[in-house]
Amino acid sequence: MTLRPFGISILCALTLPSLAHAAPPNEGGGGISIGGDASLEADSEGVDADADADADADASADADANADADKPAKSKSKSGDRADQKWIKRWAPERNMAELGIYGGVLLPTPNHELFSPNVDLPDQGFRELKAVSPDLGLRAGFYPLRFFGVEAEGGVMPSSTRDGAGSGLLYTVRGHLVGQLGLWSVTPFVLVGAGALGVSSSRDVLGNDTDPALHFGGGVKVYLNRYVMLRLDIRDVVSYKSGVENYFISHSPEILLGLSVTLGRKKNEPTPEPRPAAPSDRDGDGFIDSEDSCPDKAETFNEYQDEDGCPESDRDGDGFWDEQDTCPDEAETVNDYQDEDGCPESDRDGDKIWDEQDSCPDEPESDNGYKDEDGCPDEVPKAVRDFTGAIKGITFDNDQDTIRKSSTKTLDNAVKVLTDNPEVRIKVSGHTDNKGDPAHNLDLSKRRAEAVKKYLVEHGIDENRITTDGVGSDKPVDTNDTKAGRSNNRRIEFDIIKRAK
Repeated sequence: MTLRPFGISILCALTLPSLAHAAPPNEGGGGISIGGDASLEADSEGVDADADADADADASADADANADADKPAKSKSKSGDRADQKWIKRWAPERNMAELGIYGGVLLPTPNHELFSPNVDLPDQGFRELKAVSPDLGLRAGFYPLRFFGVEAEGGVMPSSTRDGAGSGLLYTVRGHLVGQLGLWSVTPFVLVGAGALGVSSSRDVLGNDTDPALHFGGGVKVYLNRYVMLRLDIRDVVSYKSGVENYFISHSPEILLGLSVTLGRKKNEPTPEPRPAAPSDRDGDGFIDSEDSCPDKAETFNEYQDEDGCPESDRDGDGFWDEQDTCPDEAETVNDYQDEDGCPESDRDGDKIWDEQDSCPDEPESDNGYKDEDGCPDEVPKAVRDFTGAIKGITFDNDQDTIRKSSTKTLDNAVKVLTDNPEVRIKVSGHTDNKGDPAHNLDLSKRRAEAVKKYLVEHGIDENRITTDGVGSDKPVDTNDTKAGRSNNRRIEFDIIKRAK
């Protein structure tokens, strides 16, 4: 969209009244005498001559006026919004731009999604497949501090229904992502990667209510039509949980979106500068005249660091820190999320993944056994802690329930004492069952029993952040399920020390 036609119309409207006032009136020529015939004839000839002269003058004035009117119009047509640039580069992305918009499209939900509220009393615990295509509507906002990089946030809804006709539900998402784009032209390809939440809202007889974490990645193209309007196409893959036990981030739902955005923050057109006399000398060609250039024979390196002195910067060790910023200009920084701002390498002499400045024993590797794993020193797990690992005898529950029996109190109180005496120890509580009954029910029961043990420990003073839980059901027996004694051994609670993640 351009303002050029409107500008030409306004200019013509302003010019025509001036031309009307400038044209000489057509009133006839000199005076008429009421004397003899000769006088009348002479006067008549004079009138004809004057009329011809006036007509010539009018024609000349009209031509001049038209020529004058044409000049502003041509000037206006060449001074439109960046009209001196080719369109393909005219609206390329700029730094510090914002984009606000809407989008619409389709989501192709995976047939094995995890978007339902499980209920053991329902077939497949309430799972139902969604229809293959769902409309996709939403809002997005983005900020681009650089031409080639930005961040965006989105929120959207995807009305859907189940394939078996049980009813409809509303899928929804809230997410954010990083965007990398080739911001050189008005047509800009991009890629993105991000994370968020994917959920469903429906009645329990359809899918219930559920929200799962989700990752997404993909790419597309933006088309900047003018200063304020942009079209956009996205093709993505939404990766979330798959229906089943521990099926994390392995289901894929393609998404195709077409968006319309308003772009904000572009630089205003700069007025054409007045012609200057011959430019002062700039020997190194870096844009700083020699009289203002601290290094007139060495070109400035424009890198957003001391770009005003006209001198190049050096990075002798090639680690991305300029020598004047670099505490160790001849030793490259080791980028490891630890003191990455000083430009110096870090050392780990014993190879235990704990840097020497953090390591209480820099020449002896950490034993990584879940006991004092953060000090960097080798150590042994105390016997009292070792005695409370593996299958814990003495923790029992009411039949087919997650209610802890009173006979378990002594064992649990001993566990509380051990954890209190060793505050650096973190544990995972796992519940196990025998193979009698429905596997899904056994899995749920094992999870609830593990949570019951955690609840007891927390209520008796143990920080809940030190305890994780897991339900295994009957998948990991330690004895045969063919005998009563074997099944009794398989129904157990296990404690495992959580080791340091490297």
